[in-house]
Formats: sequence, structure tokens, C-alpha cells
Amino acid sequence: MIGPALAGAIILAVVLWETFETIVLPRRVTRRFRMTVVFYRATWRPWRAIGRRLAPKTREAFLSYYGPLSLFFLFLVWALGLMIGFAFLYYSASPLEGNIHFSTCFYLSGTTLFTLGIGDVVPHAPIERFFVVAESGLGLGFLALVLSYLPVIYQAFSRREVNIVLLDARAGSPPTAGELLKRHSGKNGMEALRDLLAGWERWAAEILESHVSYPVVSYFRSQHSNESWVAALAAILDVCALLISNAENACARQARLTFAICRHTVVDLAQVFAAAPRARSEDRLPSADFALMRGLLAEAGMQTAEAGSGKARLNDLRAMYEPYLDALAAHLSVDLPPWILSREITDNWRTSAWGRITGFSAQPAREAPLDDHSN
Repeated sequence: MIGPALAGAIILAVVLWETFETIVLPRRVTRRFRMTVVFYRATWRPWRAIGRRLAPKTREAFLSYYGPLSLFFLFLVWALGLMIGFAFLYYSASPLEGNIHFSTCFYLSGTTLFTLGIGDVVPHAPIERFFVVAESGLGLGFLALVLSYLPVIYQAFSRREVNIVLLDARAGSPPTAGELLKRHSGKNGMEALRDLLAGWERWAAEILESHVSYPVVSYFRSQHSNESWVAALAAILDVCALLISNAENACARQARLTFAICRHTVVDLAQVFAAAPRARSEDRLPSADFALMRGLLAEAGMQTAEAGSGKARLNDLRAMYEPYLDALAAHLSVDLPPWILSREITDNWRTSAWGRITGFSAQPAREAPLDDHSN
């Protein structure tokens, strides 16, 4: 039967090519229709919609399950596609044709793909035996590919999170441009800030490479509810834009380099998720906060530009990344940090669930952060 054979061949070709593009091909695929993209759009949107109805802390816990679970369900979808494709081939090649049920062929395909070797359904025709051997070999290769894919994903996630955790003491929880400048004022502050921006230039390049090649890593949430890789990028971009437009200091060149790669990362990832740039309903940097940011620059010993021209240049730079940053944050359901905190918040490293249980506290009483240490 030509019809089932053609259907099986098409299904196998689609699944195998999708697996190759997702796991092996180290670059973004620009083709419009992709089974993997359809899978993530069909599952992430309802998952995100449910999460938005939950309380903030419960929402973060709920959304954090999506990334790992989506991997396993994606593998199941691929395996199911391979089983259905070979089942059609067995059905078309069977000499009994009308006397054999498709469910029997599907069962044979499943036991062969996962190399169970039960033997209660035995192929007789030479072409059937060829398909059995091909599917059993493909099953072993598919399993090996999946097992090699998981460590790559978790290594990319681990490398990403290291710098986010390090930013806790340097820019607060959540990280903000105001805290970053405040904590790098004083003696040797500018040297430390320049080194920090240089490190984040490399970090952003690693994010660009890993998250474009493996977009599923973007759905993995950070360890703390008030931290995320999108918020970290926002804080770094804000600082770089402010330094470029309003200050004359030794960090200017490094700020331009870091701004360029961070903006590149945000724009490319927004394109990967088809997140169109969007305008915010409210300004992240109102005039009062802008004056406070200029004050922080002066406290750090920087020579600031004239307020009007500095504001105009800053707005031009913000227009280059904020619409894409907003779109990315909306797609991933994460909150963007403000430029400057309206109240003082205790950093994550200064809090612990044990401290709350025992009554011991190493810090003065402040506003507690929305974090996971209270469990």
C-alpha cells in the first residue's frame, strides 16, 4: 500500500529532521513551520496563563516546572512520531494487508524502537525485517542523542546562573542599575565596575550562543523568585546606557562594548520567540528617578553631562533595547526591575529560612525580599 508507506516516510522525515535541528544543529532555524516550535507555543501559552492566576511565589514555583517538563514531553512527542511513522511502514509492507490491524503494527513499532525484543509479533516479509532492524538501530541512536542532550542543557543553565548569583551582592535582589552604581562608588569602584562589565560582556555572548542554539534553556527559571536572566540583562543594559549617555569616565569604552552584545542578545532572543517589540504603558525611568541616577553618578566621582542632552541620549539608547526587553519579559512571564528601588530590600545572601525559624538574623530589619528562603 503506497498511501501508508508515503505517510510513514513523511512522518519519519519530519521527526528526524526536527530532532537534528533541535539537538545537533548549532544555529537558529528560520523556517516558518517547525514541529518543535508548535509544541512549545501550544504548551507554554496555557501553562503561562495558569501561572498568571496564581500568587506571585506560587506562580514562580509553577512556572519553574515548565522548562524541565517540556523537555521530557518533547522527547515523548518525537518518540511517538517515530513509532507512528514505522507503524505505517509495517502496515504498508505486511503481506496480510487487510487482515492485520494498525494497532498491531504500532505495538511492533513501539517494542522495536525501545528495543524490548518481546517477540510476540514477528515480521516475516524481508522488507518488514529490514524496517525492524532499521528502527531498532534508530531507537538506540535516539536514546543516545537524548541522553547527550540533557547534560548540554543543564550545563548551559548552570553557566548562566553563576553570574546571576554573583550579581546578588553587586546589584541587589532584584538587580537594579541604581544599586549597581551605589555599590561601586568610592575608592577603586570604577575599576571594579569596568571589570564587572567586561565579565558581563562575555556572559551575554554565552547567553546569545547557548539560548539561540537551545531556546528551551530560556524557560528554565533561576533559583530565587526575585532573580532572572532577563532582569540581570536589564540591569546591565540600564547601567551601560546611563554611563554612555551621561558620564565621562574610564568605563565608557567597556560600557559601549557590553551594551552592544547585551542588546544583540536581547534582540536575537526576542526574534527567536517571535516576541514583537512593544512599548511600555509606563516609563521605567521617570524624571525623579533620572535625577537620582545622575546623583549616583556624581557620588561615584563621575563627571556628568548636561541634564537635557544626557536625558535625550539616554532615551535614544533605551529605545534600542527596552521594547525588545519588554517583549521578552512578557513572553517568559518575568518582571523587569526598576532603575532604582523605591525602598531598601535585603539581599538574598543575607536571608535564610533557618534564620527565620530560629530567630537569628545577621542583618537589620528591612523589607524582606520575595524569595524562596521562607520555605
